[in-house]
Formats: sequence, structure tokens, C-alpha cells
Amino acid sequence: MDLVNKGTVKESFWKIINSFNFLMKIALLFLVFLFYPYSINIDCLNCSEQNTYSVLVITETKGWVHDSIESGIDLIENIGDKNNFNVYHSDDSKVITSENLKKFNSIIFLNTTGNILNDYEQKVFENFIRSGKGYVGVHSASDTEYEWQWYGDLVGAYFRNHSDVVDGRIFTVNNSHKITEHLNTVWNIKDEWYNFDYISDNINVLLKLDETSYDGGEHLDYHPITWYHEYDGGKSFYTALGHTKEVFEDERFIKLLERGILYVSDEDY
Repeated sequence: MDLVNKGTVKESFWKIINSFNFLMKIALLFLVFLFYPYSINIDCLNCSEQNTYSVLVITETKGWVHDSIESGIDLIENIGDKNNFNVYHSDDSKVITSENLKKFNSIIFLNTTGNILNDYEQKVFENFIRSGKGYVGVHSASDTEYEWQWYGDLVGAYFRNHSDVVDGRIFTVNNSHKITEHLNTVWNIKDEWYNFDYISDNINVLLKLDETSYDGGEHLDYHPITWYHEYDGGKSFYTALGHTKEVFEDERFIKLLERGILYVSDEDY
């Protein structure tokens, strides 16, 4: 091989090396951007120096969008004002970063739907619960993240289908618990009633439906509709109530949700 050819081969070789190094740098920058625990601004609805802790409300949807979401946000803000905690809200799960979650005691999934969290956000969320923090799921929070079984176990169930919006009779299974002590043993309310594909064996049932009181039930004698449990180091509260705007104006539900939030968020509750 003559000197010209040798020089050309050597030059081509170093061009390949330099191109590879450039691509590696780009890939490294991408990974840093993806996994660095950066902070993203989140809207605070009621921040005050008098408040003692904070909760994060997530309302992102990749499926059905409930028109009761705004009613739920307003209610949780009012609950925060009453109980001296800050309420932050986002409809984008990108706010779920390890840096952001340091300031929250709990995360509330308010009528979320579909697969809304990427792999990184799922891992951050898992670590958040494992650090002793809390989760609240409202209504279609069980219609969320079907391919992430850890989340299904955290919620306690996965949605299958639902009835029409009809009046239904509810049995208060445990009215000695702080969350439900304000409720009658038997009471009626109008809402959309969920059936579930999966129900965890580890939940503590607070409310169950009387399927003889409406059409569309698929669980016969055991139809839990609201529960709580401890899971993977943290606390979880879920209620399937919350499809209609009117439910968020019902004093019984208002107290139920308030006490569920306090149960998972307030160490002194």
C-alpha cells in the first residue's frame, strides 16, 4: 500500500472515531436530561406560610376526560384551605421528578385515565411511596396504568366497566374508622358505578355497593367501592365515587375525600 492510500485510510479511521465520540456525547447528554432529578414548576393553588405541608394533584388523561375534574380540583383546594396544606396541581405527569416530590406528603390522582407515566416517572413514584408517603385515587384513577401492576396494587383495583349514572345504595362497612365515621350505615347517592377486573386481597374496605339497588353490578355480594390500605411502605386511599360534578358537592363525599387525604398525608391524623 502506498503512502497516499495509507494516509487516506488513517484519515478515514479517525473520522469514524470522532463521529462515534460525538454520538456518545449526544447519547450521554440525552441520558442526563432524561434521568437528572430536575425541578419543573408546578402551579400552587393556595400556597401560604400558614400551611404545614403540600399535596400534588395530577389530572392527566390519555382516555376519557371527566367534566367533574374542575369540581374536584376546587374541592381539594378548599380542603387544603380548611386543613392548612398547600395544593399543587398539574395535568402533565412530567412534574413527577425526584426533586419535585421532595416537598409533597402525598399525590392525588384525580380522574386520571390511561398510561400517563413513563418508565422514569413510574420509578420516581414508586420511590416516593416507599419513602413513607401517601396516595389518593379518585374514581377513574383505577382506569389508569393497566400495564403497571405495582400501580394496580397501590390503587387496589383495575376498572372493567360501569353502569349508567343511577342512584345506588351504599353500605358503610366500617363507620368506626376516622374516614367514614360521619356516614350512616346505609345511604344512597347518585353516581356512575364501577365494576372491576382485579381487586386486591390486601385492601381494607370502608364502603361497598348493594347491587340489588341498581342495574349493572357484576360483583354480587362483594362490591367494594371505597377502601384504604398500607402498601410498599406508604399509605393508599381510593374511592370509586366522583364521576359527576354533583358528587363533589355532596357533604358526605366532601368529608370522605377530606379524611382520605388526611389519612395518607398528615402524620398526626
